[in-house]
Amino acid sequence: MILLQLSAGQGPMECCQAVGLALKMIAKQSTEKGIRLDVVEAIAATERDCYKSVLLQLDSTPEQSAKQLALSWQGAMLWVCQSQYRPKHKRKNWFFNGQVYDIDDSQLDNSVTFQTCRASGAGGQHVNTTDSAVRATHLATGISVRVECERSQHANKRLARAMLLQKVEASQMATITQQEKARWQQHWQVERGDPLKTFKGAKFRISHERGELGGAN
Repeated sequence: MILLQLSAGQGPMECCQAVGLALKMIAKQSTEKGIRLDVVEAIAATERDCYKSVLLQLDSTPEQSAKQLALSWQGAMLWVCQSQYRPKHKRKNWFFNGQVYDIDDSQLDNSVTFQTCRASGAGGQHVNTTDSAVRATHLATGISVRVECERSQHANKRLARAMLLQKVEASQMATITQQEKARWQQHWQVERGDPLKTFKGAKFRISHERGELGGAN
């Protein structure tokens, strides 16, 4: 299973906007390459199309195509643009980060249980009267997630499984060393320095990609 997490860390709204723009670009690239893209989890910011974090699942045959696309977004990235939220702000450099999780889910599925429950909140009579929500639990660690964003129980189960396996993987990696733990906790910290990709302007065009001489201006 190939998962890609994009995060604004603790950056301001402009970093969350960069995550939203990156999501649109990845969706376009996935369509062009015949890769299925699912948004497993999206933590929205207060402004439209801005996200603190998004977790994506990429599927392709062969799987290598999805993995290559995901890896092309792994690392620190920079968006250089005047803020549309603070037009007079001097800062123009906005960082966000990408992290790939390549999970061997076949080794984990035997230790995952699923429970169905009634969805809550808005959604109409169908949502409120059917057990479409799903809770997935990893027995070995006790980590669990609940998903009810889709009307279909099958769709919620698929998203719950992906979200749970990412959380289990992240939890396991957090136990190795303090240095690597800091590297993986991208919800709270975004790496600065030489960015993997640099985007410029409101149209979010790639101006530089590590290993290349340059891109569109």
